[in-house]
Amino acid sequence: MRPLDRAWLLANLPHQGEMNLLEAISGWDASTIRAQARSHRSPTNPLRREGCLPATAGIEYGAQAAAAHGALLGEGGAGLLASVRAVRLHVPRLDDLDATLEVLAEQLGGGAGGVLYRFELTAAGRPLVEGRVTVAFAR
Repeated sequence: MRPLDRAWLLANLPHQGEMNLLEAISGWDASTIRAQARSHRSPTNPLRREGCLPATAGIEYGAQAAAAHGALLGEGGAGLLASVRAVRLHVPRLDDLDATLEVLAEQLGGGAGGVLYRFELTAAGRPLVEGRVTVAFAR
């Protein structure tokens, strides 16, 4: 399996321009995906607020990894973030981290109406954000 680059992400996710936060997909299987991102350091990251990228932005990184996994598996078509649960923030912000973000998303279940993923963000082995997202498929 070859890694997938930003061009693949832009072609296969609805998130365009700087809102497409992921840099690459390094691996995936039927239930998990691993992605990397460096956009947390960009001063023009669209999720920045008052010069800061809060750790809560990590939810969007996890959701985009889940969307990329769904695109790879050909599941459901366009999806909408329906709920966010059990989020744990281990840091207050992401923009002050020098290391590349590592994003893991694991599908926990799903059906015709949507899918549930667990996600975690780390940088240099340090936990940053974790939680669960439910994506509802637009029909």
